[in-house]
Amino acid sequence: MGLRRVNVIILVLLAVAFLIIVQRNLLNLSDFLHTEKPDEGVILPFESELSPDLNSVRTGEEIPVLITAAEDRLGAVVAAMNSVYRNSKANVVFTIVTLNETVTHLKAWLSNTRLNRVKYKIVIFKPELLNGKISKDPHTPEAAKPLTFARFYLPAYIPEAEKAIYLDDDVIVQGDIQELYETNLKPGHAAAFSDDCDSASAKGIVRGAGNQKEAIKKLGMRATTCSFNPGVFIANLTEWKNQNISQQLEHWMELNTQEDLYAKTLAESVTTPPLLIVFYKRHSSIDPMWHVRHLGVTGAGSRYSSQFVKAAKLLHWNGHYKPWGRGSSFTDVWDKWFIPDPTGKFHPVRRHTGDS
Repeated sequence: MGLRRVNVIILVLLAVAFLIIVQRNLLNLSDFLHTEKPDEGVILPFESELSPDLNSVRTGEEIPVLITAAEDRLGAVVAAMNSVYRNSKANVVFTIVTLNETVTHLKAWLSNTRLNRVKYKIVIFKPELLNGKISKDPHTPEAAKPLTFARFYLPAYIPEAEKAIYLDDDVIVQGDIQELYETNLKPGHAAAFSDDCDSASAKGIVRGAGNQKEAIKKLGMRATTCSFNPGVFIANLTEWKNQNISQQLEHWMELNTQEDLYAKTLAESVTTPPLLIVFYKRHSSIDPMWHVRHLGVTGAGSRYSSQFVKAAKLLHWNGHYKPWGRGSSFTDVWDKWFIPDPTGKFHPVRRHTGDS
């Protein structure tokens, strides 16, 4: 009886020893797998670089936001991104489209400031994509600003998303970006814009070319129809792809290089005419408070009250006067979100006296 008890004790001890060995092996395997598995914050090639700060990663549905980053306007991009991120708890992921020579400067600004907590990827825009679609004259606006056409190719830059927001760099977001993202688009609509009855773009296209060019005349565009500002919009990327919106936009760009459909009638943006044509009577609308425009035009300071500007959910300094330069209104609002350049290359231009 005593011998049997001893045997049982020995078997128990052997079993415990075996379990300890198995546990240690499993722990070692776990450590090995953790080492071999790429860290979620690993720095990938800059075409798809992600923020490495894992402690601040937000969860939930991703809200894709595309913005372009020109070297001479990087301060604007930083301020816009900062305003979006600080005014929302949503899982915002920025896609920043830029040129190759801007990447190093951009990365330094994002990684060495409070923006190191923001989730982003950087995509390089290839200007040769526009060959045959814009003027070859390097002095023309479209050739000088190739990044402005990045919005035409949203699904290519955010292929995994079904919906996305596009923002110009000269904006400040004061509301929760999730509210804008949840804007309802009507069935069959690939985008939602803010209607703009003050814009001269549509009127210029129709009056300047519509009576002469058959291609535009067939559209039945009326000069009295309100147009829209393409500096802020929400896109249904599934509809965008199904309707071949990018190819439609390219068609009108190519046609313009051949027939000069609207080049002489441009009023505000080199990208506006093809967008107005493709989305004519085929777009949804966003809440006007989510796109308060014309802060960059003369007289903006008297057009809007400080109380109204404070209540706006998104401010857009479209026009000649930018908030990082001289002559703009409400620069104090923009300054609140600007983060100084750690490299010292970018400095807002300010008068010694107070701005209007």
